[in-house]
Amino acid sequence: MPFYESTFITRQDLSRADITKLADSYTAIVEQGGGKVVRNEYWGLRNLSYRIRKNRKGHYNMLAIDAPIAAVKEMERNMGINEDIIRTLTVRLDELEEGPSVMMQQARSRDDYPAEGETAPEVAVAAVAAPTEETQA
Repeated sequence: MPFYESTFITRQDLSRADITKLADSYTAIVEQGGGKVVRNEYWGLRNLSYRIRKNRKGHYNMLAIDAPIAAVKEMERNMGINEDIIRTLTVRLDELEEGPSVMMQQARSRDDYPAEGETAPEVAVAAVAAPTEETQA
């Protein structure tokens, strides 16, 4: 089956739970069409380059999909009907990337806290707790 990446932007006034419900509904549509969503990434609330339907910000979400074209077309049709979604983009890929997308890697490098499922680095804790020569003198 062909691979796709579908990114959609929702209105800024939606909650994270609403966005999760939207992504789950599109996942169900793809699965009913005989495909599967390989990865579902929430990229966060980001500024838009220009106003879209009176919105200055939007919640970005990306779905990596392995499905036939009919399932993807049905998902896109439902996205077009939904008034909470302000923009969509679906592209066909030769193969899906392994691991997190570039957007998720950039977000992790900016964050001071560990990613989901990771533990805090022991080095940072030890460096704070260990006295240095300057403090002992």
